[in-house]
Amino acid sequence: MDIMWVWFGLGLILLCLEMLSGTLYLLWPGMAALVMGLVSWSLPAFSTAWQIVVYAIFSVLAVLIWRKREKSNPTPRVGQAQGEEIGRQGVIIATVSPAQPGKIRFSQGVMGSKEWTAVADVEIAINQPASIITVEGNSLRVAPLA
Repeated sequence: MDIMWVWFGLGLILLCLEMLSGTLYLLWPGMAALVMGLVSWSLPAFSTAWQIVVYAIFSVLAVLIWRKREKSNPTPRVGQAQGEEIGRQGVIIATVSPAQPGKIRFSQGVMGSKEWTAVADVEIAINQPASIITVEGNSLRVAPLA
């Protein structure tokens, strides 16, 4: 069997596995295998041992370049606070204390809701104004307004 078909077959198998996993880690070795199929087709005298070495180098370099690029351009956190909510003011509707979460209500919705579970480092009574310090999972850390 011609090595070219082995490379094309390996590339297609890896790309199919990538579609099943969705991780993008198999995309680059799959693409490298397809490139090696083209190389072995255009340079039939290229030895199999060197093709394997070049394939390994292509695969590792492609994954490293992709990971470096992903780190420099992080994807936005869909559905999570980006910091715009910090400082928004609301009114406590259920007492908040360090030991017990409470509730805070906003006149305009924050991230799609007017009422949120609130946690705080100090006790904040009902009907007291408070502002958002940070978003912690499904709750807001708040502080009383001075």
